[in-house]
Amino acid sequence: MKRIPQGSTAAGRGRNRCRGSRSTAVIAVLTIFVTAAVLGSGAQVAFATSYPSWSDVQAARKSVSAKEAQIGVLDRLLSGLQAAVTQAQSLAERKGAEYQAAQQKYDEATFKAAELQKLADVAKTKADKSEQQAGQQAARLARVGGSDLSARLFFGGGRSDGLLSQLGLASVVKDQSAGLYQKAAQDLNSAQSLTDQANVAKSALRDLSDAAKTALEAASAASDAATAALGEQQDNKGRLEAQRAVLVNNTNMTEADYNTGVKVAAAAAAAAAQIEKDKQAAAAAAWAAAHPPSTGGSVGGGSSVPVGSGSSSGGGPTASPSGWVRPSAGKVSSPYGWRINPVTKEAALHAGTDLAPGCNAPIFAAHSGTITFAGPNGGYGNFILMNNGDGVSTGYGHIVDGGILVHQGQSVAAGQQIARVGSTGQSTGCHLHFEVRPRGVAVDAGLFMAARGVSL
Repeated sequence: MKRIPQGSTAAGRGRNRCRGSRSTAVIAVLTIFVTAAVLGSGAQVAFATSYPSWSDVQAARKSVSAKEAQIGVLDRLLSGLQAAVTQAQSLAERKGAEYQAAQQKYDEATFKAAELQKLADVAKTKADKSEQQAGQQAARLARVGGSDLSARLFFGGGRSDGLLSQLGLASVVKDQSAGLYQKAAQDLNSAQSLTDQANVAKSALRDLSDAAKTALEAASAASDAATAALGEQQDNKGRLEAQRAVLVNNTNMTEADYNTGVKVAAAAAAAAAQIEKDKQAAAAAAWAAAHPPSTGGSVGGGSSVPVGSGSSSGGGPTASPSGWVRPSAGKVSSPYGWRINPVTKEAALHAGTDLAPGCNAPIFAAHSGTITFAGPNGGYGNFILMNNGDGVSTGYGHIVDGGILVHQGQSVAAGQQIARVGSTGQSTGCHLHFEVRPRGVAVDAGLFMAARGVSL
């Protein structure tokens, strides 16, 4: 993220004198940044804001009016930073919800189109059978009535009774054949109708797929903008607050004094971050030790554990021979398929498989890949989407607040911890919503993983 350097030269001090008037546009500038990021503008928009230097603050201490004016500048800058963060995060949540809704529509339409195609295939098979039966009946009628009746009676002698009986049977067969022809016609019409419906459903999928992709791009841009706004705030809030304290308390703090304090605070923050990282590593190691691959966490191709067996074995970090890893521990609490949504109480497609290992349990990358989305995603709560190569992507939903441990564009290895289990979004308890999407289409993750030697 670009930031205009603080001026220390005479020209820089000149620019600083006009910052008070320009600082009123801070919020608007930050808003433009967020909007441009979401709309996908090709221009490189930055936080075009110049912050007061320490010399500006020291100079402002010389007069009451200058001091009050500088405090106003700092207040507006701090307020603008917070407003930008709030607005960007709100926009990220809205765009994430739109993405999840668009994806849900595509998933349900894909499922219904596939079901219609199955029905159309069954109807076509039935129509072909009815048509074949009608044809066979027609052939039998032709064989019965194909020769001259008088000649057959004249030369048939004592066989006339049998012939007449045969003709009587032919009449019955003829009546029955009409029913067969009618049934064949009905079956053909039914098959054609279902085929037409399936084709219409498939053609609609293109628009829904495009809408989902567009929504994902917007959500990704909004998430990036929210991260950028938060980073801008974190980079500048402490310094601006320190500058404000100098003016309010009329203390003669130098920038060197402040930087010393910053270094101490940064060292403390780094130490706290390392402690948290060590805790996460220890937790992941504990899960791995308690649930070794031999118990089914990453089983080989010869595993006898059935899909959806509810195995409580752990996920990662060891990959199966196929390169795939169980994404978390816990039993399957809800499989893939149509169900009544436990929150909305409405019928909806559940596009993933839920695993319930408990709150804050580690979530592992099911396969190596690149993070394509990490942020809020409507009913899925905090969500991660990964591109795993070969046209396959995996999704991880309901991550705890603050539990996303990766960022967009990051490459991760199979079995690497990427998040922690939570209950964000439309969730009634801590669990991982795990999705697998070959070519963007949600499939039964249990069946997909079982085919690669991993039991969920």
